[in-house]
Amino acid sequence: MDLHKSPAPTDRQPVAPADLRCSDADRDRIADLLREALAEGRLTADEHAERVEGVLNAKTVGELDRFVRDLPAGHPRRGATAYTPTPNRPAPGAIPAEPDENVVAVFSSAVRKGRWRPGRRMHAYAVFGSVEIDLSEAIFEYQQIVIKAISVFGNVEIRVPENVSLRGTGGGVLGNFEVTPLDSGEREAPVVYVDGLAVLGNVEARPKRGKLVADILDRVSDKVDRALRKHLGR
Repeated sequence: MDLHKSPAPTDRQPVAPADLRCSDADRDRIADLLREALAEGRLTADEHAERVEGVLNAKTVGELDRFVRDLPAGHPRRGATAYTPTPNRPAPGAIPAEPDENVVAVFSSAVRKGRWRPGRRMHAYAVFGSVEIDLSEAIFEYQQIVIKAISVFGNVEIRVPENVSLRGTGGGVLGNFEVTPLDSGEREAPVVYVDGLAVLGNVEARPKRGKLVADILDRVSDKVDRALRKHLGR
């Protein structure tokens, strides 16, 4: 019997948040933060390599957190609420079955970007073509958005702001379907769900670094200001 092995949790022994087992998505998120810190000059190449190795071998959330504890990105933004995992799929009935918009590129290209208002459901089809959906400056009128992406010998590229949540379910047939999971620290932040299929093509969704949904930050600032005024008024 290994006396040093951690016992399995029981009803009488609740698991602390830091002791929760981390997922591959958790490791990827921390690795992204370390890569940004290297690019910003906060870490040397040797420090970055050492920390990445530790991230790959980490078993718990607490072990991951210590690799970014001394970095600004490792601390939640002002007014962030307690972490709540984002579900992999939208709530039943929350999103209509029919799309609000179809973005189609057949032997061509199609782009949605800038200050635009995405609907609750969007279908993107790239057949020997390219579709770009950039939500980094979009005006979010809905809290949940679904993008169904189908690529056949084509490319669908989706970019979202850093302070939204991003989830994806899909696959590839001799192709690449890749969604970088993202969790917002703000409960009211939009959630973008990407699903679909890449057949001899590519579907990719990830955050656009440096881009934030401004109205979320405004709401957070308003909450902090109201709380501060209430405290000072006592």
